Amino acid sequence: MTSPTPDDFPIRGFDTIRYADTDRQGHVNNAVFATFLETGRVAILYGTHEPLADPDGEFVIANLSLEFRAELRWPGTVEIATRIASIGRASIQLEQCLFQDDTCAAFAQTVIVQIDSGTRRSKPLSDRARTRLASLQRSAPGE
Repeated sequence: MTSPTPDDFPIRGFDTIRYADTDRQGHVNNAVFATFLETGRVAILYGTHEPLADPDGEFVIANLSLEFRAELRWPGTVEIATRIASIGRASIQLEQCLFQDDTCAAFAQTVIVQIDSGTRRSKPLSDRARTRLASLQRSAPGE
């Protein structure tokens, strides 16, 4: 994979790195990376529009792969960049990068599945959700 840039992602947001996010090595603790990624996911799933999940559905993470590429340092901000990689029958695959000063510090792939709140089984995405997700989909560089 070539080194991604923030412009490769249609959904971007920022978060402040807190002193409490650091560990004794002086960089952001690896566990906090997952929290920053969650911020990007929530913007898509529950952002300014109506929630993507059906009224009797909810989203769960089925898989999260996180590749650490560089340190994040305090003080500063982190840019959270997200794109829809693919849309399945009941699932969404996201690709995300965390950037600091335009350097990609982490690359993540996440599979999120919509489940039925009662049965806890996968539930197909609605046409409304598919349309909205498709509008946020962007090809990776070179595709």
